[in-house]
Amino acid sequence: MRPRVEGTIPHGQAKTDDHLHQGKVEGEWAASFPMDVTDAVLARGQNRYNIYCAPCHDESGSGDGIIVRRGMIPPPSFHDERIRTQPAGELYASVTTGIRNMPSYASQVNTEDRWAVIAYIRALQLSQNAPLEVIPTDVAAAKGWSN
Repeated sequence: MRPRVEGTIPHGQAKTDDHLHQGKVEGEWAASFPMDVTDAVLARGQNRYNIYCAPCHDESGSGDGIIVRRGMIPPPSFHDERIRTQPAGELYASVTTGIRNMPSYASQVNTEDRWAVIAYIRALQLSQNAPLEVIPTDVAAAKGWSN
């Protein structure tokens, strides 16, 4: 047998899943995730987020990371309506290819971890913008929250 040539892709392992690799379904940004979002996926996303994203976006996702305190341009808050309403696939593409001042993280964060980060960002967004319907009734009553 011949040795494998570096950089070749074994048959059947090309990146043909547009949902997974590009964040698109039928040419449109995917609203869904290409895998189940489990506790383990969210934990992995939080870990990768804290390493790669928090320095700019901070741990809450509000865009007030350490780089802002060092004089760099603040990134947008993940809690802004524009970002909260973006499809998950579009957020994934931003992490993959970069956007404005943010570089691509494709070489540092693998595909599945990038999706895990997006799942964690969605959890951060929900933590700050949860509609009352998703709050357990007993918790809402104890806090005095009502419609």
